[in-house]
Amino acid sequence: MVSFSSLVSSVSIICAFLAPAVLADNPINPAFPYGSTKVRGVNLGGWLVLEPWITPSLFDNTGNSNIVDEWTFGEQQDRNTALGKLQQHWSTWITEQDFADIANAGLNHVRIPIGYWAFETGPGEPYISGQLPYLQQAIVWARNHNLKVIVDLHGAPGSQNGFDNSGHRISFPQWHSNSTNIARTNAIIKRIASLFVNDQDVVSVIAPLNEPAGFDGSDVLSAVRQYWYDSYGNIRFPYGTSQQSNTLVLLHDAFQPLSYWQGFQTPPQWQGVAMDTHIYQMFSQDEVSRSNQQHIQVACSQGANLASFDLWTIVGEWTPAATDCAKYLNGRGIGARYDGSYPGSSRVGSCNGITGSASSFSSSYKTFLRQYWEAQTHSFEQGAGWIQWTWKAENADDWSYQAGLKNGWIPQDPTQRQFPNICG
Repeated sequence: MVSFSSLVSSVSIICAFLAPAVLADNPINPAFPYGSTKVRGVNLGGWLVLEPWITPSLFDNTGNSNIVDEWTFGEQQDRNTALGKLQQHWSTWITEQDFADIANAGLNHVRIPIGYWAFETGPGEPYISGQLPYLQQAIVWARNHNLKVIVDLHGAPGSQNGFDNSGHRISFPQWHSNSTNIARTNAIIKRIASLFVNDQDVVSVIAPLNEPAGFDGSDVLSAVRQYWYDSYGNIRFPYGTSQQSNTLVLLHDAFQPLSYWQGFQTPPQWQGVAMDTHIYQMFSQDEVSRSNQQHIQVACSQGANLASFDLWTIVGEWTPAATDCAKYLNGRGIGARYDGSYPGSSRVGSCNGITGSASSFSSSYKTFLRQYWEAQTHSFEQGAGWIQWTWKAENADDWSYQAGLKNGWIPQDPTQRQFPNICG
């Protein structure tokens, strides 16, 4: 474990700040033909960053309702107990068989979320480290099965969004307002780029930060914009010289419309930049209130926007689920908008038979999941492609690519269509 102070120097911060003015513009040669071949992939969610809704048993078995994220998982129980549970989880939740199954399903990418605490923790931060060897093993497995990997920094110091999936569920994110947090994050991106500098045949993409909370205002967005400049230098120039890597930089839209980013880091001055947008239809009352047909229509309408944007645009998270019914999806101990158990929500219907085990799903519901999956993939392939969230979940088959393959609403060949005219 490294102390964060040793990772940060004023020189590196100054260099990063100046980076936009001095970058070369040689086109890169990534290990995957982005833009001409569609990205079709899946996220390995809930593995190296815990999420209560993906593995509710890990949280429920603590017997402590205050354990709601990875921060409290390390803070609110015996440390050796927590470490043992994490090590068992890391070594069993995803194995090489999963990579074989993902490749056999015709997919070409896996996106692997990881938290900053896999690399270093600061004073008073209760996170438990030990994830990094599993990430390194995953690169070997991906190479064995001809899959490309997106290494995705999913949690940053201070939390970039306050979500439990950032590691720390808090009421307002602290990452953007503390220069030390940002400097630590830059140092970690440099380390990730250095770690995989000889694995560019597999680690074809680095995503420097998942879902920064641009909806919290201009202070966040200005910090994010500067951090995207810093990240370009850190990812594309990992050698300490003017030599460029062939690694794609995958920026997140920070919950802004794509039009907000029009003209940002575009060629020829910038090379090898792509935009990640996450498209869900269940995190507001309006969205969960849509009919099945309305969900499909909205999905079909999204392709034109992706196609017209000026960077390769990858829908890095989306799902065939159309409700927020999955247990703990909105946070451990928080209910769902769909059934009215979320504070301030209006009930749309019962969650019975639309999440949990696919054995409870009706044939008509599974047909809808197939239609909605096809509508979204059709639409998202008008951009550079898609990466479904998520490969597996303990008790939310509506979200699980693995369960969709097994139960027929996801085809074994992702180009195969039962509803080729779903979007007209």
